[in-house]
Amino acid sequence: MKTIKQVVFIFFSLFLLYFSFSTIRQIILYGPVQLGFGESFFLAFLINLCVTGVFAFPGFVFPTHRLLPSSYYAIKNPSKMMKWYRILGVKYFQKLLMLFFWGRKANRKKFFDGTKKGLKNFNYLSRQSEFGHMGPFIMILLVAILLLPSSYFLLVFFIVLINFIGNLYPVILQRYHRIRIGKILSN
Repeated sequence: MKTIKQVVFIFFSLFLLYFSFSTIRQIILYGPVQLGFGESFFLAFLINLCVTGVFAFPGFVFPTHRLLPSSYYAIKNPSKMMKWYRILGVKYFQKLLMLFFWGRKANRKKFFDGTKKGLKNFNYLSRQSEFGHMGPFIMILLVAILLLPSSYFLLVFFIVLINFIGNLYPVILQRYHRIRIGKILSN
């Protein structure tokens, strides 16, 4: 059953990669077409969702965080990370996640069960999640840069805005979690 799930999730990822590529290609080939506010927002949301899915689906069935060296996940300057956490208001993003997604106790237990072994699992999941958001963050920024010459300024604005909220904030949040995990495990 595990192998079937892996194959299906890789298929989903490849489909989203193809869909993302063909959508961006069509935007560039047929542009510049005047897109309204709603159309730009919807298209930006769709691009962000699909590109993020390209990275997320494999991360649900494989340890994708291993594609980056473990030194990447080490937080070299925790005070600087905490400063960005405060400046960007990531704690409010975290509260929204708790309110709308992780608020149920059963959902939180998937990430952390309250034990020392659970902390190690939480650390693993934070790395998985960070990789699953850092990859799309970079790819979506490249897409935004690619679309700039086509004069899709509103679309690019929404792509970047949604990317920051949907991918950069989770990266910072996962790093914040690992700072806190490190403090607990070092005691």
